[in-house]
Amino acid sequence: MARSLQRELSLALAAAILAGGLAAAAASFFFAYSEAEEFQDDTLRQIAALAGREAGGATYDGSARVADPESRVLIVRLAADPRPAWLPEGLAPGLHTLSGGGETWRVYVRAAEGAGRIAVAQSTDVRDELALDSALRTLIPLLLLLPLLAWLAAYIVRRELAPVRRLADIVKAQPAERPAALSASGVPEEIAPFLRAINELLERVAELLGEQRRFVADAAHELRTPLQALSLQAQNLENAATVEAMRARVAPLRAGIERARRLTDQLLTLARAQAAGAATQRVDLAAFARELVADCLPLAESRAIDLGIEPSGDAFELAAAPELLQLVLRNAIDNALRYTPSGGEVTLRFFGEGPDAVIEVVDTGPGIPAAERERAFQPFHRLEGVPGEGSGLGLAIARDAASRLGAELSLHERPGGGLVFRYRQRRGTP
Repeated sequence: MARSLQRELSLALAAAILAGGLAAAAASFFFAYSEAEEFQDDTLRQIAALAGREAGGATYDGSARVADPESRVLIVRLAADPRPAWLPEGLAPGLHTLSGGGETWRVYVRAAEGAGRIAVAQSTDVRDELALDSALRTLIPLLLLLPLLAWLAAYIVRRELAPVRRLADIVKAQPAERPAALSASGVPEEIAPFLRAINELLERVAELLGEQRRFVADAAHELRTPLQALSLQAQNLENAATVEAMRARVAPLRAGIERARRLTDQLLTLARAQAAGAATQRVDLAAFARELVADCLPLAESRAIDLGIEPSGDAFELAAAPELLQLVLRNAIDNALRYTPSGGEVTLRFFGEGPDAVIEVVDTGPGIPAAERERAFQPFHRLEGVPGEGSGLGLAIARDAASRLGAELSLHERPGGGLVFRYRQRRGTP
């Protein structure tokens, strides 16, 4: 059976009411028993005092034995009267509790005036009955009211949880493509933090959906332009009158195909990064950097760019998903190689800075103005007037992957000209 908060609260309240009633009955019995015990002892003392005064007078028959069947009080002169077997003759003065005849007796012994000692006894069943009657008078009304109290508890719980059910209906009725924040009007104070968390989640979902819609629109626009260019170049190729003219038109066609291929690859890479769930492990940064630079060397050599690693005396490991970390740095190096002019330099370096690990890709390219550095991380954003063949997706892909690693990306100016791509992450946590 599925767990029900309403059912559990109702049962808990009913159990608390019953437990409270039983505790009240137990307390009532305890106090009533104590009072009955004191009352019985006081009664025995008073009867013994009266019997003692009568025993000293002329009208008292010393051999007489008085028993009251209603109050069950027994008066015995220990020295002369016949007595029950459970009542010893040498009983000391004062209060005693004795057993005999299948009952328990409370006995008070005192010295009478001129008549020896007198014992006054009463069964303890009397006081037990008084205490039990008092407890039952407390418990029975509660037991009779228990069904009503349980129904009231269930009704109150159901009424107080009604706002939660209304919120659930509102969430269920919302369109998936445009979720809206929930109203906090009439919501209990205990539910308010949960409601705020849901609203924050809905806000993030709305932002994500908006980003996805913008991404799809931008991707469609970016793909339309190269495809239209390829179509025109293919038509120009068909209209070429000579072999030399055909060869001249093949080169831009090939470049357009390569640009469309690279743009498609980046779109797929971004989609994979957004759906990535790679496992975290310890990454040796020195070995990782060597492998990464080795993979990018062919592109660097084709563009006559010096690509290398700056030696670091701080050798350490980083907790990260290797696939995502490679995606971040590979895009950073690829961007640097494509925007750095021939004869330039691209350097990969890493070092520790307090509890953080810092990885930087430094190039001697044109750099990015300070006002444009944050916008450079937006998809399909390209700087005007900057030479290069990028599609504006590299840094967007890098930031998306870095956010999944719990890292921060930033761009800085290189002293002497160029750009510094900086990746910062805590060493111990991904």
